[in-house]
Amino acid sequence: MFRYAHTNIIAKDSKRLIDFYKKVFHCKSIGEVRDLRGAWLDKMTGIPNAHITGEHLCLPGYGEDHPTLEIFSYDDMAMADSPQINRCGIAHLAFEVDDVEKTLELLLQEGGGQIGEIVRVEYKDGKKAIFVYATDCGGNIVELQSWI
Repeated sequence: MFRYAHTNIIAKDSKRLIDFYKKVFHCKSIGEVRDLRGAWLDKMTGIPNAHITGEHLCLPGYGEDHPTLEIFSYDDMAMADSPQINRCGIAHLAFEVDDVEKTLELLLQEGGGQIGEIVRVEYKDGKKAIFVYATDCGGNIVELQSWI
């Protein structure tokens, strides 16, 4: 069997980022809280005495058989440069929302940031959408989109 399982975000403060994703993007707790350590984790991560805490969240729009958003913190973390939308690698998480403007407002109230401007686009096939890039409270890039 092949299926997508989860996306992992490492956060300075996993509890704060978990709360952010619950409030802003309607992610839900599913009882998969983690407090991981041990020789198996040290071997898998290559980090001696690794300790990970965090939680898996159900992404909005999914039922029981779902991929999750895994938000973890390590006791000892390496800091990265600021994320940029045009860097190689995974660039952003995208969420389809009812109202881009209202969701962006809530995102900003909860400690996120805005990267670019809100844009309205009409594709050649007549589909219309509203988009904006933003950051969560941990600095990770997210896209808000609404198809109209």
